[in-house]
Amino acid sequence: MGTQGVITMQPKPNSGLFKRNPPIAGEADAIERAKNGDPDAFSKLYALHKRRVYTLCLRMLGNVSEAEDMTQEAFLHLFRKLGSFRGESAFSTWLHRLTVNLVLMHLRKKGLQLVSLEETINPSEEDAPKRDFGSRDPQLAGSVDRVTLERAVASLPPGYRMVFVLHDVEGFEHNEIATMLECSTGNSKSQLHKARLKLRELLRQPEKLQPVEGLKEVAL
Repeated sequence: MGTQGVITMQPKPNSGLFKRNPPIAGEADAIERAKNGDPDAFSKLYALHKRRVYTLCLRMLGNVSEAEDMTQEAFLHLFRKLGSFRGESAFSTWLHRLTVNLVLMHLRKKGLQLVSLEETINPSEEDAPKRDFGSRDPQLAGSVDRVTLERAVASLPPGYRMVFVLHDVEGFEHNEIATMLECSTGNSKSQLHKARLKLRELLRQPEKLQPVEGLKEVAL
């Protein structure tokens, strides 16, 4: 595989495989002006973050139409809640947590079970990891074609995809995920382990993955 179209995932401690949180020029000033009711400043925040918020929604929901609706909902909620942002974390981190919570509320309103409550933390012998399956997986941390990886993530069962996105993409800890999904920490670890096994299986046969509508909008 050549270098073009290839990404190297080198996660930092507690950051997840894909998490990126660089400072954005002009963001701090836009936040303060938007808090004071400046519509142009809020438009700038929307322009700076809309793509990443949409990407997060699409990864969690696996549906373009729903992702678009939830992106708009996230920024409407941001407009109402911006005054509560105190700068105790990066703005993008705060916005992503707000978005995650909205998506989870949306899914619960639809009556969807976010994770399997029957999931155990005892994998079968053939799937048994050689170490703690709640930690980073080196087999998914090498060079991977970005579009193929996104297609594989989109192909995961909803429960697996949800935990994988929250942990390995957004960098949430298992205890945080357990609280969000109303499950046990062990359940979150088990879902992540099985998601990674499934991803490795999917990535071995990328030619069988189906195209994902709206994937061109997604960037790691």
